Amino acid sequence: QVQLVESGGGLVQPGGSLRLSCTASGYIASINNMAWYRQGPGKEREFVARSEGPIKYADSVAGRFTISRDRAKNTVYLEMNNLQTQDTAVYYCSAIVEDTWRRTSEYWGQGTQVTVSS
Repeated sequence: QVQLVESGGGLVQPGGSLRLSCTASGYIASINNMAWYRQGPGKEREFVARSEGPIKYADSVAGRFTISRDRAKNTVYLEMNNLQTQDTAVYYCSAIVEDTWRRTSEYWGQGTQVTVSS
């Protein structure tokens, strides 16, 4: 079993910043990629950023968000600056994980709420 746990969400005013974290744990042999997605109210889940393959951002967040990864900690971060009301969403972490039985699967976290409001 592999688990992903996100943290760092919250309420922030427009123009503010937040830093999200996502840590993977369990029977992990290797992590091939980690990424962030989000789902706004009444919207479909959408891609935000991925940590490699190469690093990629959605056009809507490029220049404002930065993804980084600490391989030693099995953790991916999302630094979000100049947040806008349209960034309000539940943010989900995903990871492509090879477990200790050499099976590769995609795992998802439970999500963390980010609300941008004045």
